[in-house]
Amino acid sequence: MIWGILGNKNNSWKILLRDCFLHQEEDSEEEPKLKYERLSNGMTEILQNDAASCMTVHDKVEVMIHHPQGHFRVRFTHLTQTFHISSVKINQISLDESGEHVGICSEDGKVRSLHSSPLATDLWLLLYERNWLNRWKTSVLHEGEGTITNIKWRANLIAWANNVGVKIYDISTKQRITNVLRDNVSLRPDMYPCSLCWKDNTTLIVGWGSSIKICAVKERNPTEMRDLPSRYVEIVSAFETEFFICGLAPLADQLVTLFFVKENSDQMLCARPRLDIIQPLPESCEEISSDALTVRNFQDNECRDYRLEHSEGESLFYIISPKDIVVAKERDQDDHIDWLVQKKKYEEALMAAEISFKNIKRHDVQKIGMDYINHLVDTGDYDSAARKCQKVLGKNMELWENEVYRFKTIGQLKAISQYLPRGDLRLRPAIYEMILHEFLKTDYEGFATLIREWPGDLYNNMAIVQAVTDHLKRDPTNSTLLTTLAELYTYDQRYDRALEIYLRLRHKDVYQLIHKHDLFSSIEDKIVLLMDFDKEKAVDMLLDNEDKISIDKVVEELADRPELLHVYLHKLFKRDHHKGQKYHERQIGLYAEYDRPNLLPFLRDSTHCPLEKALEICQQRNFVEETVFLLSRMGNCRRALQMIMEELADVDKAIEFAKDQDDAELWDDLISYSIDKPPFITGLLNNIGTHVDPILLIRRIKEGMEIPNLRDSLVKILHDYNLQILLREGCKKILVADSLSLLQKMHRTQMRGVRVDEENICESCHTSILPSDMAKTFNVVVFHCRHMFHKECLPSSGTIPGLQFCNICSAKRRGPGSGILEMKK
Repeated sequence: MIWGILGNKNNSWKILLRDCFLHQEEDSEEEPKLKYERLSNGMTEILQNDAASCMTVHDKVEVMIHHPQGHFRVRFTHLTQTFHISSVKINQISLDESGEHVGICSEDGKVRSLHSSPLATDLWLLLYERNWLNRWKTSVLHEGEGTITNIKWRANLIAWANNVGVKIYDISTKQRITNVLRDNVSLRPDMYPCSLCWKDNTTLIVGWGSSIKICAVKERNPTEMRDLPSRYVEIVSAFETEFFICGLAPLADQLVTLFFVKENSDQMLCARPRLDIIQPLPESCEEISSDALTVRNFQDNECRDYRLEHSEGESLFYIISPKDIVVAKERDQDDHIDWLVQKKKYEEALMAAEISFKNIKRHDVQKIGMDYINHLVDTGDYDSAARKCQKVLGKNMELWENEVYRFKTIGQLKAISQYLPRGDLRLRPAIYEMILHEFLKTDYEGFATLIREWPGDLYNNMAIVQAVTDHLKRDPTNSTLLTTLAELYTYDQRYDRALEIYLRLRHKDVYQLIHKHDLFSSIEDKIVLLMDFDKEKAVDMLLDNEDKISIDKVVEELADRPELLHVYLHKLFKRDHHKGQKYHERQIGLYAEYDRPNLLPFLRDSTHCPLEKALEICQQRNFVEETVFLLSRMGNCRRALQMIMEELADVDKAIEFAKDQDDAELWDDLISYSIDKPPFITGLLNNIGTHVDPILLIRRIKEGMEIPNLRDSLVKILHDYNLQILLREGCKKILVADSLSLLQKMHRTQMRGVRVDEENICESCHTSILPSDMAKTFNVVVFHCRHMFHKECLPSSGTIPGLQFCNICSAKRRGPGSGILEMKK
């Protein structure tokens, strides 16, 4: 029988990458957290006849086996040694940090070393220490509570389990600091042994039966010590599990747990063991993942037959059973991608590979992308497959061309056409031409779309033009093909042919083509076609480019289409009243024929049209309003007023005309014409109050004439008269107030003194106003207009004694200035 195995954590063994021992639902959408591998390198043959009982992990040692004959074989990196051990079952193996000393705990209750005699008896826990004389000193840590089943040492803390519970001993203080009692005393401790695991230097995880406790070793407050140990243990989490615990191992802040499962407690049938990852909570736990492991002969195993060992610093977990050894490890990004591909989640797999492309070892981003494209093609999602080509194929020309031909084989060239590279990376022209020919056979609209979207230098333009021309022979009126042919001609810089097609089709892009390629010289004989297509755009284009197509040329081309000529000249006149002045005479007839509403505004604004010609045309067509305007402009206002009264019979318009002319004779003519027409009299009474004295009209009305609404008209006249009186009175008050204010201001101004100094001169003799000898007597006269004179230089006062005037202001007729100051000394 094989009693013990010691494994190398670097795993130089050959690993069988098999998942047959992982039992999961095939349709599960939850990704496992761990992956599993079975140890081989001869282990399968050995375990068929014997059984493993325990295992440990170290850097230097690969495997340690206890043979049925009582030999224990250790294989180091470069050396294999065999040791004779008693045939009792080995429960636990331990190595020191150097890997040179091996401790073995057997079922006979003894602890042995490969280099010394037995170290302990079955019911005692002994601590061996070297003293300063390099001699062994033995200390009894515990005794008297039955067999010790498990020991774990971490830093200065030793934890061990016996039939009563778990104890923790502090080597630094040589004190036992706690005793964690066993919960379910009904379970046999030899059948359901305790599992111990240090998470870190101060956290111990205890699993016993179906309960788990997480114990934290903490420092005690010095004030609370007294006779107590310096440390104490606090149970930070305690909870029950569904199954029996076979082993524990930490995984970051989570916990890896090996469970023994019974399918039927009555019949004692054993199910597959489970390896769960759980998240401990204060009083419960949350299951993160759960895997059922199909280990060999699991039906015959008991809880005590399973062990869980882990490699510190690496997420490696060893599940040991008598007939099987399985290694569990955290899934890396390659494993994650494997799972996604297995579940056909190619989009997520591709994204994961792109994000972690530096860390993945077994996968290639492009290979995953190609698998994704193949999957999309297989499922018939050709558009998505083609779209992914852009991302996956990148700049690989060979892959691009292979995919294009594959899409051609399955009849889906249309799907990949819109995603072909067309920038710096380009395929051979034949590839693009092949796709264009395919569209030309089956889809004219799609063909036209590609021609619009693809640069013209992707393919042989002449070859495609010839192909389109051949198709037009069978369908010469197809507008889609004609438009596409025009675009091809544009790419080939044969703009004249493109322009002909656009004009023939009345295509909206014709104006853009003309502007973009400066084709104005090519459209001089096509102005009528452009106008027929869109008069507004054509006229705007022609007017915006007068320097390229002259006004005279446009008028000449439109001579046979007067309605189009009118549109052009009308817009020209709106832009500038003077540019087309030599055509104003022609425009009179055009307006009269095609646009009478704008004739009168044209006559008003134009200063270049001949009035006689305009009057003749308007009289021939009986355009009264226009004739009235022309007559008034030519000075024949009485005739114009007569036409308004006789032909229009519109008193309001006649009154408005008389107001505009502001001629008393016109008012007299208007009154004379209206005096025998009561409705006209009413209109006059209502409207002439502010222009003509109403008394003149009232006196000429015949006695007894019945006038409609006479009372209202008279009331309105009186009301208007009162309003005029009020306005006059108001104006008078304002005028008086302003006059008084100005008079006061003038008085204040004239009462001010006037400065006279040496710089002032006499306006008559032009010498200084002040004498050089101020001691002499002198007289100076200063007027309000600020002109100054020597008194002797002023002329005599004239007819009014004592009243003098400023000669300068009097000569300029600015009114006399009286002397305001006479200076005497």
